[in-house]
Amino acid sequence: MAQLQQEQPLEQIQATVSFVVDTGQKPVNIPSTPGGGESQHIGEYEDKTVIVRDARPLAAELSVDREGFALVPLETQVTDFYDNDQIENIYNPELVALLKKELGAKDVFVFDHTVRAGDEKVRSAKKVREPVLRAHNDYTVKSGPVRVKDWFGEEKAAPLLERRFSIVNVWRSIVGAIERNPLAICDARSVPLDDMVATERRAAERVGETYRLTYNASHQWYYFPLMQRNEAMLIKSYESESDGRARFTPHTAIEVPNTPENAAPRQSIESRLFAFF
Repeated sequence: MAQLQQEQPLEQIQATVSFVVDTGQKPVNIPSTPGGGESQHIGEYEDKTVIVRDARPLAAELSVDREGFALVPLETQVTDFYDNDQIENIYNPELVALLKKELGAKDVFVFDHTVRAGDEKVRSAKKVREPVLRAHNDYTVKSGPVRVKDWFGEEKAAPLLERRFSIVNVWRSIVGAIERNPLAICDARSVPLDDMVATERRAAERVGETYRLTYNASHQWYYFPLMQRNEAMLIKSYESESDGRARFTPHTAIEVPNTPENAAPRQSIESRLFAFF
């Protein structure tokens, strides 16, 4: 794998990450439910300690099509990310404009979003979900196109699926800086497809498929310390082309060693978008 170039060694931490063990049987993930219901995981997992490097010094050279992720400035007119009307009428149009600008996509559609909180009381009061503490990718070779068909219907999806398209997550803080459970991202170039295990996602509304990541010492992990509310991370979750560009970018929430006890629990939003080229 080509390495990112940096004159000085990057600051780094050690974090514990949960990886799936490929037993030959398909794992099952039953996601957490809004309001505090915990996720369930059917399958074998193992915890490994990995090095996670500070990606801030590299931010200017990162590419969604190469490493699979990037950090971008993103101001917003949203005042309350728990207000779905503001998400629909203010934030989603901001995201469409962002991806058209950053990726050069011709058509962009927001199709989903998830708000997460690290505090149980907030989850209960706001009816939102917990951070995900397992290495995963939101879509697979199979489920990316299926999601397009689910969203647009077979007839409208057909011409869209003839075009190159990506599914991109836009991840950000919604209240202050991210002090707990930041998102760690694995450089897509360091992840062979064989390291990812197709996993059934068994939600109440539909059954889908995601990837869970197996452990490989060659994986290159990064994070952006103390992400601010006016910053966003772009994460490539699916790419239709297999021409060498990033296709899948595994990620997970992590615990940062020596986090102060009074650090604020994470509150974040991840929006999922189709980008057609």
